[in-house]
Amino acid sequence: MQRIHYKVVQHDGGWAYRLNDVFSEPFTDKASALAAARRVAAEQRVPGDTTLIEFQDSHGVWHTEVAKALDRPQADVTG
Repeated sequence: MQRIHYKVVQHDGGWAYRLNDVFSEPFTDKASALAAARRVAAEQRVPGDTTLIEFQDSHGVWHTEVAKALDRPQADVTG
């Protein structure tokens, strides 16, 4: 299972949460950024809908698979 880590950091004159190199919108205080990051991390754990997906591989071959949407990442928040 994939793990993702949101980190609360000072950014752009305020606070934000970050995933890899992508920052959220700015918050005026750390507590607000932390609450938003925890909400987003919780949403990552919610399964989606089972659906058919189609994709083309690097050799130009098309594939059809069932995406069960149960393989959600484990998400946490630091900072």
